[in-house]
Amino acid sequence: MTAMLLEPKFLLTLLLMGTIVYITYLSKRSATASDYFVGGRSFGWFTNGSAIGGDYLSAATFLGIAGLTYQLGYDGAYYAFCFSIGLTLLAIFVAGPLRRFGAFTVADFLAYRFHSKRARLAAVAVVLAISGFYAAPQLLGAAQILSMFFGTSYEFGIIFTCSVMIFYVGVGGMKGTTLNQALELWIRLGAFLLMVGAAIYGGLHYQEILASINEFKGVIAGSSEFTPDGKDIPFDGAVWTGTGNYFPSFWQTISMTIGLSLGTIGLPHILLRFYTNPSARAARKSALMAIGIASVFFFFAVYLGVVGRSIFLSGNADPGVMKDLIAGGNNMVVPSTAQALGGEWLLGLVIAGAFAAVFSNLSGLFIASSGALAHDLYATFFRKNITEKERVIAGKVSIVILGILYGVLGLMVKEASIGHLVALAFTVAASTFTPIFILGIWWRGMTEKGAIAGLVMGLIASMYMIFFKSTLPEFLQFNVPGLITVPIGFLSVYIVSKLDRRVPADVNEFMKKVHSKESEAA
Repeated sequence: MTAMLLEPKFLLTLLLMGTIVYITYLSKRSATASDYFVGGRSFGWFTNGSAIGGDYLSAATFLGIAGLTYQLGYDGAYYAFCFSIGLTLLAIFVAGPLRRFGAFTVADFLAYRFHSKRARLAAVAVVLAISGFYAAPQLLGAAQILSMFFGTSYEFGIIFTCSVMIFYVGVGGMKGTTLNQALELWIRLGAFLLMVGAAIYGGLHYQEILASINEFKGVIAGSSEFTPDGKDIPFDGAVWTGTGNYFPSFWQTISMTIGLSLGTIGLPHILLRFYTNPSARAARKSALMAIGIASVFFFFAVYLGVVGRSIFLSGNADPGVMKDLIAGGNNMVVPSTAQALGGEWLLGLVIAGAFAAVFSNLSGLFIASSGALAHDLYATFFRKNITEKERVIAGKVSIVILGILYGVLGLMVKEASIGHLVALAFTVAASTFTPIFILGIWWRGMTEKGAIAGLVMGLIASMYMIFFKSTLPEFLQFNVPGLITVPIGFLSVYIVSKLDRRVPADVNEFMKKVHSKESEAA
């Protein structure tokens, strides 16, 4: 038992867990709703920028981007490009105005913009839908890591991760979540830096390995030992280094670009983070810092996906690595590549980094969803005279409910691709909240009915095109349906608002508040 605990993967993971517990313990005091839901609006741009990066760079980026590049070649790398655009648009159009507005939750924006409980209720439904879509692949990643590297069952992995999150977020609130997210970001960045350094030191230079992959055509030596049918895996490097493998048409590519790029603006757990800054200026700086960190991260992820493919094709990798690359699929490329490059210690650091990615992103989703349930739903519709203390208790109870709900969703996606599931969550966000926040901040003419119509139509359209894709004509069967669903969201807001024309009487005061420079540094 002692020898097992001293293995790097156990030791570093336990060290991460201990640090999380310590930070959570230090941050456990949340006397007011402001403390619990937005950390008392006390985080500067560096801490919050790190936390936004930690929140945004989830298992989908730490494991998924490299995995998709490993699996799809250039088509996988294109995901990173689209994610990068999204953060930039968020920083330019939304971060500053959202902080000047100031609130506790995403739904507060609609409720105060239109003085409407119906708009708040619609926003709650969309927050829960997006968060559920996003939480499932994070749990999938955590359960697969535990299963492959610690020998636990998939079901245990889901239950363990949900239990950690209930403690992590329920006790620490936004303050503990933010500090843990900031720390976890730098653990992941450190793991990637060491992997990139080890790959370059080992002579795996990008242009050279890309050329060797492009020239490969045949079967992968040694792969038959680990395949279910006992046959070697065929591979055509010319196809892998080309384009159009996953997105076979121009319109499929455009559809994914729209869905992923605009999805970031509508992610509730990212939007919520800008409420925690003390000023609009700090919010913008936080967003810019997150863009810089994400850009470095995406560059490394694409490179490591190519390195993983090169190691797999070489046939010289350790049999354990070959087995993990086949059994783990594209989701486990980063840990397997780390083991091939740096042995057990680098693998241990990457596993700790992967858990950090999952915990960081899940904690953001838990906080956003908790605000929707406790603040927007319970305190608004069921207990109007709720005290500050009761509001915090409601937030903690909602964390337990969400842990159970997300656990069930995690059990349902056992065979799915992390990267693709997250892409679908982005599409739902791009089709619902993105039109609301862009038009709500920059167009005076948006009305309550227009906003609700945009949320409802965007949600229905994106859900239908994802879950009932096969019932649609072939030309509408998009892998990521942003080309259709995002315009539906925007047009629904615009057309219904034009027909309604009941613009709130205080719209000018609202616009002055979110665009005023007077309170920039306040």
